[in-house]
Amino acid sequence: MAYSELGIAYCRLGDFKKAVEYLELSLEITKEMGDTGREGMTYINLGVSYGSLGDFKKAVDCLECAAKTTRAVGNISAEGTAYSNLGSAYRNLGDFKKAIDCHERSLEIAKKVGDKSSEGHVYGNLGNDYRSRGDFKKAIEYFERSLEIAKETGDIEREGNAYSNLGNTYGSLGDIKKALDYHERHLAIVKQMGDVVGEGVAYGNLGLAYDGLGDFKKAVHYHECSLKIAKKVGNLAGEGNSYGSLASTYDNMGDFKNAIPYHERSLEIAKKVGDVAGEAKSYCNLGVAWGSIGDFKTAIDCYERSMKIAKEVGALDVEGNVYCNLGIAYGNLGDFKTAKDCHERSLEIVKQLGEVAVEGNVYSNLGNAYYNLGDFESAIENHQHALEILQKVGDTAGEGRVYSNLGDAHYSLGAFQKAIEYHDRDLQIAKDVGDIASEGNAYGNLGKIYHSLEDFKKAMDFHERHLEIAKEVEDKVQIGTSLYNIGAVFQSLGSFDESVDYYRHSVATFNDVRRLLEFKDEWKMSLRNLHQSVYVSLWRLLAKQEKIVEALLSAEQGRAQALNDLMELKYGPERTEADSGKESGESADDVLSWLPLNTVFIALEETEVIFWVLQKGKNVQLRRKQISEGDVDANTAVQSLMLNTQQKIGVRSGIKCDDRSLDMKRDENNADESSSDGERGIKSLTLQKKALSKLYETIISPIEDLLLDNEVVFVPEGPLCLAPFSAFVDSNSEYLCESFKIRLIPSLTSLKLISDCPTDYHCKTGALIVGYPWVHEVRYRGKKLKQLPSAREEAQVIGRIVHTDPLIGEEATKNEVLKRLSSVALVHIAAHGRMETGEIALAPNPTQTSQKPAEADYLLTMTEVLSVHMQAQLVVLSCCHSAKGEIKAEGVVGIARAFLGAGARSVLVSLWAIDDKATLEFMKRFYQHLVENKSASEAVNQAMNSMRESEEFGEVKHWAPFVLIGDDVTRKFAKHK
Repeated sequence: MAYSELGIAYCRLGDFKKAVEYLELSLEITKEMGDTGREGMTYINLGVSYGSLGDFKKAVDCLECAAKTTRAVGNISAEGTAYSNLGSAYRNLGDFKKAIDCHERSLEIAKKVGDKSSEGHVYGNLGNDYRSRGDFKKAIEYFERSLEIAKETGDIEREGNAYSNLGNTYGSLGDIKKALDYHERHLAIVKQMGDVVGEGVAYGNLGLAYDGLGDFKKAVHYHECSLKIAKKVGNLAGEGNSYGSLASTYDNMGDFKNAIPYHERSLEIAKKVGDVAGEAKSYCNLGVAWGSIGDFKTAIDCYERSMKIAKEVGALDVEGNVYCNLGIAYGNLGDFKTAKDCHERSLEIVKQLGEVAVEGNVYSNLGNAYYNLGDFESAIENHQHALEILQKVGDTAGEGRVYSNLGDAHYSLGAFQKAIEYHDRDLQIAKDVGDIASEGNAYGNLGKIYHSLEDFKKAMDFHERHLEIAKEVEDKVQIGTSLYNIGAVFQSLGSFDESVDYYRHSVATFNDVRRLLEFKDEWKMSLRNLHQSVYVSLWRLLAKQEKIVEALLSAEQGRAQALNDLMELKYGPERTEADSGKESGESADDVLSWLPLNTVFIALEETEVIFWVLQKGKNVQLRRKQISEGDVDANTAVQSLMLNTQQKIGVRSGIKCDDRSLDMKRDENNADESSSDGERGIKSLTLQKKALSKLYETIISPIEDLLLDNEVVFVPEGPLCLAPFSAFVDSNSEYLCESFKIRLIPSLTSLKLISDCPTDYHCKTGALIVGYPWVHEVRYRGKKLKQLPSAREEAQVIGRIVHTDPLIGEEATKNEVLKRLSSVALVHIAAHGRMETGEIALAPNPTQTSQKPAEADYLLTMTEVLSVHMQAQLVVLSCCHSAKGEIKAEGVVGIARAFLGAGARSVLVSLWAIDDKATLEFMKRFYQHLVENKSASEAVNQAMNSMRESEEFGEVKHWAPFVLIGDDVTRKFAKHK
């Protein structure tokens, strides 16, 4: 009995942890005594305490036991109380149907026993259930019935609660005048009763109402009053709620700098009092604030913590909200597919919960995802659906956001006047509700439209106002965007110096945002893709002004940014200045003097290919080549040219099962072009050379007079990253590899990072030779992989050359390869490669079950390679497609990039599906030259030329796929005896 009384006392004091301790002890004793009646009441108190701690799953367990136990002893009033509290627990879990069922059961009992007070209380609970579902009309009906009974029974406390609930519901409907009226009535009652805690609640509700009205000054005042009372009475949970409410008001003001400390204080208190659900909500709210100032890494970290807690305690409403905010964050990072997936999951949850008002906002977010994926019709359809819902429920601020989104979609469709109408509505609503951040965005959107309409004065006015507000709320992404937009207007006005200045500041701002992402490689690449125009506009304008070196340095800033960050992390301390040597205070000579002779930096500009040829000790030369006209841009034109060339040389067809590719399909339409016995004849060779000559004419002819030595280092962009440079054919019908050793680098910075890394960083000895991994049991995309006979011989031959026992067959497991990657100077892998990314199929790790190996058991992924501390001087990936990957603004994102990012100095990879026997022959010749102390680029070049002259492997597709990326290393080997 004493334990029970102590538990109830601590519950009233708000110390629910202590309450649970004593009530658990009481429950144990009552069970031992067989006192079923008291056991039921203890379960009720325990359920209430667990619910107050935010552990609604445990609350449900206790209250279901309470309902069962009280029913067994015939205590019908207690059973009604159990069902009432059980309904509230289910509501907090987001299961509104079960909540309503329980509350209706409780109502039935209250009516049966004639307990008018309990009946009124249950009506209040049912009102809260329907309000949580977004059915505000039904909620108001129940709250009014609760109010009626409270007045009838003279229950002034319940009357006050009914006023409070009605005020919150009318606030949700956007009827702030009625909301304020009810909250004032509630305040008057709690003051009359001397209920200080209730007074604090009333102040908090008034703050929320004024927040909805956009009167943030009054909102802050009332939240501070609520906070003061919570501190005075020692109500720690109430104090946390007040901090959260203050934070939300500052969020709505766009003042995220002040919001974040309040969110953090609210989170700290939720942890202290053990409010697990409150902790999840605080993490989610904190994530919104960090995301709003462009710190997406911290935002997503907060969301992931919130998600984990929400799933643990079954808070489905919080889970739905987290998915929504994750979608927004990934959208801001440019990962629109993931954003769409998150919003669809959020929509699924809110529909399950019946949260109508929230559903409207999720449709709006889903519309944004479709917009960013280029599906404008679906975007407009989702936004219109959102608008209907939000107008129906009276969410004015949400309505404004939808107008903004509709404006963007119509702008993209070229309907400028319609877009202006929508953005004007958004601007007016933002001003009415006092949402300064949305006001700034509206100015920016209007500025873009007027720029397109060539009303440059209006455009400039709007963009400058946008910049002013972005700085005020410290939103780095919007600062960078507005700086770029102002630069674009200056460019249209012909004020190029001013334009360059704004573009530079925009680039610097987005570089700052990138640095905030720390080690999140994927996010950095997405962010760079999203803001491609910012980086491109700067170097293009500088090039037009004939500022050749400045243009080069600016173009270099945007190349392989995330890869450079990875390499910098491996090789040395992070730079504190912007990436460009110009911006870090170094002269152009300092930046470029260390580069090899004949370094060719290539960029694609609208309909042209731009070349910077860097000659050591000489000026940088700029050349241009027009390659397309009309609506076809340079990138598309190059892609088309590359595709045509690949078809002509037969690398897209006739892929056989003994090729080193995970894709084992055969292109029947081109089967006649793919035979490897020389049957294509002179006509086929002529077609190949014609296609390769077109590439030479496009990429090499404009600069051939500037290439002075026997080596060329290319820094390509876009589809040119996958070009077979060695096979380009000149006007004398000679291949480029006959005149030059060739290698590629992702960026000038990446080569400098490798060159400047400590001399003892990379291993001097040791080799990991892998071949013929046993994949007989592996099924990739439903098809069984076949063994590569020549890969076994290749590994054995190279193993003898470097005096290393190779990993062959079942020994070549993924785990074993990963274990050895970090401790050797040379890595050579001969295996199947994945067409899309070059990721490698190894022997499966042993599984604990008899099931067939899963992909994770055998596929060596980019993520896994990046997690290794590589110290290899040379990595040879003798696999199909090992140069492949998704082409982004970052460059080619595939397995080759992963090895460079992990610390490898140089990587030799293949551009397409390679023949098993031809690859064996190439690798024999490559290592024969490498062990003669030839550099890697020279060994590749000599292997190519000797293969080219052979009768069996003279076709381009057999010798041209191999590309050296990174440094030109020279390895010292003991000669093979």
